[in-house]
Amino acid sequence: MTIPASNAMNIAHVLTEALPYIQRFSGKTIVIKYGGNAMVDENLKSGFARDVVLMKLVGMNPIIVHGGGPQIGDLLEKVGKESTFVQGMRVTDKETMDIVEMVLGGLVNKDIVSLINLHGGSAVGLSGKDGSLIKAKKLVLTKNASELPAELKTPEIIDIGHVGEVENINTSVVDMLIQGDFIPVIAPIGVGNDGQSYNINADLVAGKLAETLNAEKLILLTNTPGLLDKHENLLTGLQSHEVDSLISDGTIHGGMLPKIQCALSAVKHGVNTAHIIDGRVKHAVLLEIFTNEGVGTLIIGDN
Repeated sequence: MTIPASNAMNIAHVLTEALPYIQRFSGKTIVIKYGGNAMVDENLKSGFARDVVLMKLVGMNPIIVHGGGPQIGDLLEKVGKESTFVQGMRVTDKETMDIVEMVLGGLVNKDIVSLINLHGGSAVGLSGKDGSLIKAKKLVLTKNASELPAELKTPEIIDIGHVGEVENINTSVVDMLIQGDFIPVIAPIGVGNDGQSYNINADLVAGKLAETLNAEKLILLTNTPGLLDKHENLLTGLQSHEVDSLISDGTIHGGMLPKIQCALSAVKHGVNTAHIIDGRVKHAVLLEIFTNEGVGTLIIGDN
């Protein structure tokens, strides 16, 4: 079949635009937090898997850290267990933690691995418990003292169960997989000194992993176009001090704040660039890495 000349020119243009980025990032580690619509829409899932396989084939080292909140909620509902949240965090008792491990470490993780392998990649699924990858500690939430009656002098500590934060990352198992030309796919479950399992926010795990590996890029997929200003305009390129200012003046708030703080921490601790991109756009990862325009917000450290 003959390709029309106009289509052929478009293909040639895309390839030549991508070439310098392929050369620049060959051999580099790119940590991708995979979640949101990109994980539930079948076309987006397939597009993401193909993106990751292509990245590996042109010499990059993609590492996937995935979420799975909606899938956890669905299974909890099926077993008749209500989901409860405090400050955006799922209250996770022992029974809920068992379901979290089943969903994240089993169903979701293996679905991603299978899809990448179906498209020609060689993915291996892990949780943070494998190879002592993620050492966790219990996350303690507090209610601000300003929100409490005057007679109470200290903030109230809120126990939300098996929810953790990253204490340390041991990258030896990830290094081994990269050297073996595999694509690691990581479920954000850590283990504490007490042997207990902890559910950890996937953005935080991706950020800390990128920092520990001195990754070239941290890419966070979201259900928004990227970081928006107060007039809903997309901010495409920011230095870390500009992000600090946007946090201070309240432009960045609510659910976007933890994600941005994660990206900000990464670029302040050795990661060259962090990207907040729209996972609702098919092939968003490739468009962000291989084109001049990109599809989200780029954050870099201060020069």
